[in-house]
Amino acid sequence: MDIKIKNAKEHVGQSVTISGWMYNRRGSGKIYFLQLRDGTGFMQGIVTENDGGKASMEIAEKLTMESSVKVTGKINQHPKKEDVFELVVESIEPVQICEEEYPISKKEHGPEFLLDNRHLWLRSKKQWAIQRVRNTVINATYEYLNDNDFIKIDSPILTPNACEGTTELFEIDYFEEDKAYLSQSGQLYIEAAIMSHGRVFDFGPVFRAEKSKTRRHLTEFWMMDAEMAYCDHEMNLQIQEGLVCHIVKKVLEKNRQELEILERDIEALEKVQAPFLRKTHAEVVQELREMGSDIQENDDLGADDETMLTKKYDKPIFVEKYPAEVKAFYMKRDPENPNVALCADLLAPEGYGEVIGGSQREEDYDVLMERIKEHDLDPAVFDWYLDLRKYGSVPHSGFGYGLERITGWMCGTHHIRETIPFPRLINRLRP
Repeated sequence: MDIKIKNAKEHVGQSVTISGWMYNRRGSGKIYFLQLRDGTGFMQGIVTENDGGKASMEIAEKLTMESSVKVTGKINQHPKKEDVFELVVESIEPVQICEEEYPISKKEHGPEFLLDNRHLWLRSKKQWAIQRVRNTVINATYEYLNDNDFIKIDSPILTPNACEGTTELFEIDYFEEDKAYLSQSGQLYIEAAIMSHGRVFDFGPVFRAEKSKTRRHLTEFWMMDAEMAYCDHEMNLQIQEGLVCHIVKKVLEKNRQELEILERDIEALEKVQAPFLRKTHAEVVQELREMGSDIQENDDLGADDETMLTKKYDKPIFVEKYPAEVKAFYMKRDPENPNVALCADLLAPEGYGEVIGGSQREEDYDVLMERIKEHDLDPAVFDWYLDLRKYGSVPHSGFGYGLERITGWMCGTHHIRETIPFPRLINRLRP
């Protein structure tokens, strides 16, 4: 009977077959311990002549690291660990025995070597765990949004202009007569869909041409953007808070094994519960100055500022109402103080910093046109976006999160390059 390792506890005492890979082996002579992986989990196979015969012992001796195998044997519960199961091997069928030495051995390797061999590094236990947490974050996001009346609307990857007017975009020749850019966000496009569906989101790859080498930046990454009609700034924060709490809950429910492999402090994640902390940009600037930062009143928060602030607290922090001059043209101004925008960045604790950015959008045609001109943008490029304010405009808000940043926070990973299967950085386009 073929089974998956994750279901081993349902087959204690039965003879089963595991199809997978041997990622390590120890022992010699009278006993071999095969470390097996099948994609769903990990298990030790114990090979002796008494249980598997001479044939199994001979094959076990020949197996090399990362050889693919089908191993048949009886499932036993580990004598000392309640949730650990072992396979007493009866027979081994090699699928492929690796003839060359596996490049990634158990010794220490530098990050560049591991990234050069990313196609193989993905097999390691920690990398396996990170990608499974990432998958839970994705599924939890879909679940929460679907349960809260959002539908998925796909935005284009090729766009004729920047979302926020930045020049840090990847430009390509678009046939003979025009230029196109790789999208930095689907936000503007899915705003168009809220007039049809009320609440929408997109989820896909986006691209930034920033020449940044920080631990929080990638050239290509995955972003979820959500937009909501008849939604003000306060409602926007409540939806973000609910989404993050749901993601954390699902990771804690579904990824205990992965978090253990990653040696993640689970207590830190268990503290992520609503309500989150809220501070205005002005309050945070004063607090950071008291902590030694040289940030000014009209400065955006830098990575060092975010790290300093979020190491102080054990809950996420909404930093809201930034100076309008440092934020995008489409953000609505605060009626009580037109110098600040009705926006917020959600900063994750433990030094992880910004994971979500959002705002109430400007819904008035004339005001939006004025903002576009203030930012020295060409109104003709945004003619279709301005149309949305001419035909049934309503108060609306939205936000976007970086999948790799949230995954890195969940996993306790220092650099987000490990949270995407094949990272693209300013100095890396391979493999």
